[in-house]
Amino acid sequence: MDAGYEIIILHPFLLFGVILMGAGYEVLLKGPSLYAFKALVGRFCPYWSTFSDAADNGPNGFLSTPTDAFSTEVHVNKFYMDYYDSGEQFHSDLSLFDIEGKEVMKKTISVIAPSRYGGITIYQTVGSFSALQVLKNDEGPFNLAMAPLKVDGDKKLFGTFLPLGNVNSPNIEGRSMLARDLQSLVIYEQEGKFAGVRRPNSKLVIDIDGTKIVIVDAIGSTGLT
Repeated sequence: MDAGYEIIILHPFLLFGVILMGAGYEVLLKGPSLYAFKALVGRFCPYWSTFSDAADNGPNGFLSTPTDAFSTEVHVNKFYMDYYDSGEQFHSDLSLFDIEGKEVMKKTISVIAPSRYGGITIYQTVGSFSALQVLKNDEGPFNLAMAPLKVDGDKKLFGTFLPLGNVNSPNIEGRSMLARDLQSLVIYEQEGKFAGVRRPNSKLVIDIDGTKIVIVDAIGSTGLT
């Protein structure tokens, strides 16, 4: 433009996303849906909301006539997995609260059983491995982020690293841990030699070269959309 600047006109739906960002939400626009997250880092995503765009945001559009779900908070009470020979099933136990803090619905959802309230549908997708809680020489617990690894096309392998000694050293030492699910962890020595297997919550100590490690908990991510 001749004036040296460009005026960008935001669609009302996008403008609403900007307002949510200003209120501290993390906003994601995917296709015809806008997702707004206001979460705490940790085991669960305590507050979760999703808003779908109407075909036409006119006087009768979704943004002009908010439903009850528009001011609803979703609390994840528990996320867990069932393991079968044929695969895994993911579940999230949810509570929905209105603007006054009153619980308006409580339901456990799974991949094949979503939850619907006030025009909003909450889907359970495939969960994942988020973090590992460990004790090191009776100190902690420490939260170690689990990263997805790709080894020879293997898409279900997660790994983390427990640093030992001086973490600022260029040659940092530590213990590597790998897992395919939340049921068990494989622990390796510094040189990559197998050290042992531990189940979360077993409280069994594994001693590697004088370092005592306890796997306190395996923390999953819900996969809610």
